[in-house]
Amino acid sequence: MPAACFFVAGAWPAELPATGGPPLRANGSRGWRRRFGRCFRRFGNGRFGSPGPPATFEALNHLNPLTAMKKPLFTLALAALSLVAAAQTTTSVQPAASAAAPAGSYAALLGATITQVMHTGDAAELQTLAAKLERAATVAPADWLPRYYQAYALIISVFQSQQDGDAKDALLDRAEAALAQARQLKGDESELLTLQAYAYQARLGISSMLRSMKYSRMVSETVAQAKKANPANPRAYLVGANNVYYTPSMFGGGAEPAKPLYEEAKAKFAAFQPVSALAPSWGQSQLLGRLKQYEVAAAPAGK
Repeated sequence: MPAACFFVAGAWPAELPATGGPPLRANGSRGWRRRFGRCFRRFGNGRFGSPGPPATFEALNHLNPLTAMKKPLFTLALAALSLVAAAQTTTSVQPAASAAAPAGSYAALLGATITQVMHTGDAAELQTLAAKLERAATVAPADWLPRYYQAYALIISVFQSQQDGDAKDALLDRAEAALAQARQLKGDESELLTLQAYAYQARLGISSMLRSMKYSRMVSETVAQAKKANPANPRAYLVGANNVYYTPSMFGGGAEPAKPLYEEAKAKFAAFQPVSALAPSWGQSQLLGRLKQYEVAAAPAGK
């Protein structure tokens, strides 16, 4: 984004819904219940209608072709049980509701993890969430978003981390590898370029005195490419403004040259609409925080 299992640590806040429907039970049904008791124990938690295991990407990933072949057999078994029950009672029995569709479950779990990433500033937690997103990518190998957010979580963790430079560079190596995979999956080019520029900024921050000449230029070039790919992408303008803000004044940077760039980014955010609920939409709160600093600095002393 979040029930242990698929992930090494952490629990998802959401679970797949129970199989639903009343238990297949009727007066005088003890015989068939004994006969098919093992079916209940195998395909439910003792009986149909009881909650199953918590939803995880691992569970979704196990929906492989072999599992798909078993589903028709399970459906026939359910039909047989229903016929036996109907023969022993006049009570109408509703079929058990099917579990949530895998695609919907995947989207819900991915969305929950993304929300966690966007609401934490703890470096260790961000790295844990990045590992979850890396595993999530195995569930939907054609989806670029898990790789994108994996890279984002790693990049933000570098800004927040107290680790040494070598450790931070190793994290950024992983982030750029994830971005390369997302690019192979034909992800949004402007968003991927913007995040690549953000990764360059993180590398610059590890040793600004030694790296500013190299990485500041790389940030500028990559931001320009991101704007060209999508002139309406506000995150490209934000990262570009940050680059100017942190450039020493002797090289044409600083707070004042960056201010109009932040204002331009603000206008882009005002007009921006994400293409989907899971599409990149970060950055506005960071921008507003920066603009608030300008307001505070401009306020008369004593107010």
